[in-house]
Amino acid sequence: MQQTTLCFLVRSDPPRQVLLGLKKHGFGAGKYGGIGGKVAPGETVVEAAAREMAEETGVTVSAEDLRPAGSVWFLFPARPEWSQVMHLLLASRWQGEPAESAEVIPVWFDVTKVPYQQMWPDAVYWLPRILAGERVYLRFVYAEDNETLAAGPEEWAYAPGPPEWHRP
Repeated sequence: MQQTTLCFLVRSDPPRQVLLGLKKHGFGAGKYGGIGGKVAPGETVVEAAAREMAEETGVTVSAEDLRPAGSVWFLFPARPEWSQVMHLLLASRWQGEPAESAEVIPVWFDVTKVPYQQMWPDAVYWLPRILAGERVYLRFVYAEDNETLAAGPEEWAYAPGPPEWHRP
């Protein structure tokens, strides 16, 4: 199953804010989400998250500043190639200011005003939890339309087969 990352920059100063990206095209086009993408062969989850953040927003995040927040398994029976394990990360330190790219339009949101209605429907089950400091390990199954949930969230107490976050 494809391994992917999703990273969220969080500003701690009141009002507390989270950076979301409005996806311009491809998978999830027109939806808000974290910044991320596929883990390349030979790359760790942390390396992929840092690379995707730089490519999509111009922001530099060091590996030491990326905090694992859990993993979410997505199954798309109608489009199996879309099925993936998404590894969630948070960062409260980075260098640079987010800028629009060919992939996303970055937008800061107050954590109490996240536009869940403009996100994938699963986000409401896990994003508030990771922003509150929890780690989540969830599984969702999408319906034939690939837009609505058919099942989930199924919660795991631990990550079955946790990823290699850092190289040994």
